[in-house]
Amino acid sequence: MNIEKMRNFGIAAHIDAGKTTTSERILYYTGKSYKMGEVHEGTATMDWMEEEQKRGITITAAATTCSWNDYHINLIDTPGHVDFTIEVERSLRVLDGAICVFCGVGGVEAQSETVWRQADRYDVPRICFVNKMDRVGADFDKVVGEINERLGMKAIPIQLPLGREQGFKGVIDLVNMKAMVYSDDVDKLGVNFSVEEIPEEYKDKAVAQREKMIEGLAEQIDWLTEKFLNGETITNEEIKKAIREGTISLKFVPVMCGSAFKKKGIQPLLDAVCEYLPSPLDRKSIVGTNPDTDEEISRKPLPAEPFSALAFKIASDKHGDLTFIRVYSGKINAGARVINSGKDKKELISRIYKMHANTREQVEMLSAGDIGAVIGLKYTVTGDTLCDADNPIVLEKIEFPDTVISMAIEPKTDAEKEKLGVVLSKLAKEDPTFKVRMDQETGQMIISGMGELHLEVIKNRMLSEYKVDANVGAPKVSYRETIGKKVEVEGKFIQQTGGHGQYGHVWITLEPFKGEEAVEFEDAIVGGKIPKQYIRSVEKGIRETAATGVAGGYPLIDIKVTLTDGSTHPVDSSDLAFYTAASIALRKGVEMAKSILLEPIMSLEIAVPEQYMGDVISEIHSRRASINEMGSRGNLRIIKGDVPLAEMFGYSTVLRSITQGRGTFTMEPLEYRPAPAKVFSSVA
Repeated sequence: MNIEKMRNFGIAAHIDAGKTTTSERILYYTGKSYKMGEVHEGTATMDWMEEEQKRGITITAAATTCSWNDYHINLIDTPGHVDFTIEVERSLRVLDGAICVFCGVGGVEAQSETVWRQADRYDVPRICFVNKMDRVGADFDKVVGEINERLGMKAIPIQLPLGREQGFKGVIDLVNMKAMVYSDDVDKLGVNFSVEEIPEEYKDKAVAQREKMIEGLAEQIDWLTEKFLNGETITNEEIKKAIREGTISLKFVPVMCGSAFKKKGIQPLLDAVCEYLPSPLDRKSIVGTNPDTDEEISRKPLPAEPFSALAFKIASDKHGDLTFIRVYSGKINAGARVINSGKDKKELISRIYKMHANTREQVEMLSAGDIGAVIGLKYTVTGDTLCDADNPIVLEKIEFPDTVISMAIEPKTDAEKEKLGVVLSKLAKEDPTFKVRMDQETGQMIISGMGELHLEVIKNRMLSEYKVDANVGAPKVSYRETIGKKVEVEGKFIQQTGGHGQYGHVWITLEPFKGEEAVEFEDAIVGGKIPKQYIRSVEKGIRETAATGVAGGYPLIDIKVTLTDGSTHPVDSSDLAFYTAASIALRKGVEMAKSILLEPIMSLEIAVPEQYMGDVISEIHSRRASINEMGSRGNLRIIKGDVPLAEMFGYSTVLRSITQGRGTFTMEPLEYRPAPAKVFSSVA
């Protein structure tokens, strides 16, 4: 396979912008599907889970492999709902490019910004596709303006819509200066379209926009600047070369348009993926560390390099866990033995598959740039590195957001207790943002996730897929604790027994601090008063005690602990003694520094018709919401603000009632803030 003609890309956007419909059209036109699936009918290939088909939303990222004009394409369709944002995160981590879909009416919406930030984090080149251009209120120019302003990226349109709303007929290609016209009457599937001269009524705008496009390219691409300033003729091939160069180097995003539902504009989008998004060779060498020496090493995306791959998703399967991997270098054959370098465990690759949603095709090998799935791994979870045993490397892990909501769960019968535990552990392995733990005080099993919908889907999957019936309690908010002032505190753990005793003695400084980690630890010991081995135990004691909570039982965040002094005993000192002494010191310190309860605050965006604005604002104020901005989007009014998560349970039902089903809202985690006294007293 020619790696230059390989494209690994994903489709990401705000919920209901048309990602899955766009994916379905791509599958049909590439010949991967013989029937065009529809989300609203529950027949979308990429939304294969029962919960997805029932709800009409994407829950899990689905991968598929297809081809277009001699190009090999690995495509991942991702969810739009914030509760399943981890699926976007781990997909973007392993992809070389992305199509960001925007609704022609809604424009840049709340989750669009979240997805964009995730793509920025991994330096993923993007093409923007303004979808739903056939809808009433669709405005291509407005969406382009919002991409520039709200996402902070220069957007260069390389197409214009041909017609608008009900009169949308196709697209104008500004590179080749041709119109691509689709006829609803002649071809219901949108396979055939005619390439025509641009109609007279659009010609002036197309010429002006082409000049603007070339000017925008010349501003960003050095070799084009001179030609442009000298007034030289710039060929179509040079324009394409400049678009590709600027897209890959993240200097700008090309913007295209169409209507996925009406099957218009998808083939030019596929052409653009092949022409402008990078191949694995265009991306930088993957960088990791040597697990033995911690030195930085890199691997080129070539089959001849030593094998390295990242596991980015686990899916439970009746034949064993299916581990999705992206191969960054080298190649791997079925039956090969590799190592999980982060855990120093040997793994056997028993079978290899290329995936198509929930169906698969067995293959003998994956090579550099490939995305596929393997069976046979025992120790590997999401974010682990697999590599050649003789050339170990640990790749950068995937960061997972903290859970914000939890609830108690218990089996309806004792007979199902063991089955429930097995199912929950499977689901937790699949989804790193789903956590399961036992509450030591109550003996209850607690499940935690990213939102009400997330936990509801988990609950329904247990019932429908795994046939486990369980009682689930009301949702509870995941609070945090911090401290209000700086204190110095001593921790001692001294026990005398018949034989060896225990002796651990530390002094720590505890202070409020917002760093990269929830708990920052600093070793300020001088003169070797505490040996290095015990300092590691002190840090472990601090971190593990902070994670389980001190005052109210909630994890501690935004603190800094500095180990300043201490003493040892020549015989009785041990790792356990210093671990315990550190834990005692932290507990005393939090009590002295006055623990503060923090509650999760959500960023909120509500879209409602004008006539319901007053009622919606009045109601949301009763939920301790702060309104930061109000504006318009088409014929809807937009309310933006922030609100405590604890106040938002059941809000979707209330909003539907107030607006007669016409209002919508989205939420995503923003930050933790001190909770009011009445909240503290109710949960403490």
